[in-house]
Amino acid sequence: MLERYVTLLCNITVRVWILTCLIAVAGKLNAAQFEPGVQVGAVESLLVNEASGIAASGSNSDVLWVHNDSGDSARVFAMNIQGTHLGIYNLTGAGATDWEDMAVGPGPVPDQSYLYLGDIGDNNAVRTSIQVYRVAEPVVSSTQSPVTENLDGVEKIELQYPDGARDAETLMIDPLTNDIYIVSKRESQSRLYRAAYPQSTVSTNIMEYITQLPCSWTTGGDISPDGDEIILRWRILALRRDEALFWSRPSGGDLWDAFDQPGQSVPLVLTEPQGEAICFDPSGYGYYTTSENKDQGPHQPIYYFERIWTPGDANRDDCVDVVDLGILAAHYGTTSGAEWEDADFNGDGKVDASDLGLLATYYGSVSSGASSQAVPEPNMIIMLAVGSCVICLARRRS
Repeated sequence: MLERYVTLLCNITVRVWILTCLIAVAGKLNAAQFEPGVQVGAVESLLVNEASGIAASGSNSDVLWVHNDSGDSARVFAMNIQGTHLGIYNLTGAGATDWEDMAVGPGPVPDQSYLYLGDIGDNNAVRTSIQVYRVAEPVVSSTQSPVTENLDGVEKIELQYPDGARDAETLMIDPLTNDIYIVSKRESQSRLYRAAYPQSTVSTNIMEYITQLPCSWTTGGDISPDGDEIILRWRILALRRDEALFWSRPSGGDLWDAFDQPGQSVPLVLTEPQGEAICFDPSGYGYYTTSENKDQGPHQPIYYFERIWTPGDANRDDCVDVVDLGILAAHYGTTSGAEWEDADFNGDGKVDASDLGLLATYYGSVSSGASSQAVPEPNMIIMLAVGSCVICLARRRS
């Protein structure tokens, strides 16, 4: 019996150490990848007839927020990820000239999630200022019966461009800084503007022009909940086709540093008519889209695009490194019920040599924007390997 586990220890130690050394000479930089969109539901409420913005709740599990384009009152709709109608929430004291996008993010009260509604549309570029409304996110259950409620405590953030009025359909909140970002729509290259935190709620905030973007006719966007990724949706007018671009924020950098690199194309459902709304899910593991096309009738589909994780990335931080090796060591020998976060990378419910092989194959892989602790010291490799065997031995004896 002892010989069996000594052999296992040697196999694990040698395999991991040799393969680690081979790939330590160069990390493998991978672009984030996403599965094609899958319809997960459809908007149930007939009152949502022109969905222009969507956001995933920051405090309520499996809840999405959506609002209509211009012509509706100052209200948002809650639904679950299947599109089941959960309620209407009116923003007390807010106006609604042309709501175009929304976001969920932090605000003035720590650990409180806020809804941000962007009254930012201006087709003819005549508005002297635009408004973003901020209100604490209410408690919503993904299984509740529909309700109608008024949201009090709404704050109006008045914004003005530094270089003249313009149309916009994209509102984003940086969760790392609480800054508000607006992306203009109609230029040959959309323009990024920032209203730095804390924004005044009693006087007009003059936004700062940041940079041009490599897209035009931008119709929606979002920043991931961890602040590390940005996604924008835009329309190629000549082809009558929507595209989406994805960027990773450099570690420790400002949001706009991401745009120093070309955006990475990520999938959309090309048959989605007049799709504008797009948002990350609460974990940042994928993104949702839906359409505002009234001509197609109610009950527009909700699509989800799931991230494709690199095998070996147990903690889903976009790099396969010593932390993932530690997770595998802790779960090595599990014979049933294991999941990805337990280091079951091949989906067989077990954590065994095949998962170790996958981790070793991809060890050192880093997605753009992520930071890695890829090359462990030799004694760390041996220690983790020994730990794997000890755990395995203990579990088999129990």
